[in-house]
Amino acid sequence: MAAISDPEVITLATGRLSIGLVPEIGGSLASFRFDGIEVMRALTDAERRASNVLAVAMFPMVPYANRIAGNAFDFGGRTWRFAANNPPERFNVHGTGWHEPWVAEAGPEGTRLRLVHEAPGEPYSYEATQTFALRPDALEVRLSLANRGAVAMPFGMGLHPWFDRDEDTELQFSAAHFYMEGPEGVATERLATPPELDFSAGRRLPDSWRNNDYGGWSGGAVIRWPSRGLGLRLDADPLFGHLMLYADPERSFFCLEPQSNAPTAFNRIASGRDAGMGTVVLEPGETMAGAIRFTPFRL
Repeated sequence: MAAISDPEVITLATGRLSIGLVPEIGGSLASFRFDGIEVMRALTDAERRASNVLAVAMFPMVPYANRIAGNAFDFGGRTWRFAANNPPERFNVHGTGWHEPWVAEAGPEGTRLRLVHEAPGEPYSYEATQTFALRPDALEVRLSLANRGAVAMPFGMGLHPWFDRDEDTELQFSAAHFYMEGPEGVATERLATPPELDFSAGRRLPDSWRNNDYGGWSGGAVIRWPSRGLGLRLDADPLFGHLMLYADPERSFFCLEPQSNAPTAFNRIASGRDAGMGTVVLEPGETMAGAIRFTPFRL
């Protein structure tokens, strides 16, 4: 995505909550504050002027979430090929939406960001919207994704928030499955979630590398930052049956990503091994939609 000299920040506030939106930087969230405290890692002015989408508080993943292994998959009797889009990674990741400017529109339900991606030479043409609504105690983000192409295709979507990592940060969520990570971030074997990787009772962030999808996610998760006296609850519609955890102990942040599809789910459609991986096939003109709510609270 080409850098914009000074991307606009759209600020919304109500009560104890405020957000900043940067539509031109991948339809992203620049900040999310509760009582003036940063709930997500905030985009700095320097990174905003550089249009660095990897430094935002949250970006959308459309028309699929996570990686296309081998930069290709088979569907509908043909092979669909993709270009790498996040160097130095070799595989296409998170789709095209996070690399394009979105258009902001005011609406009765909140501020809507809209992207129309019409690309006859690419596998996907689609229309995506994000509606940001500040409730009295929560931020609700409603995603919709429509197939504007000429043929049926598998679709997926999600949100990619970034959170500050403290030494005492804790996670709590329940999920039936855990996907092993293979080379270059590719999801491989699906296991019943083992006790040492289970967060259902709450536990601190792991001290070792994690870049794994949890499938059969209950749709709820809680993050706690005890030293900050802050917590956050995530609640997602059933469409978002997967939760991706990225946690590198060498980094000052971590990611907890609600998404509809598991990584590399589309690579398994042709072999029929995509059951439970969240693939949604949309005919031309069909739409998928769902909401995710972020509710901060004091500990």
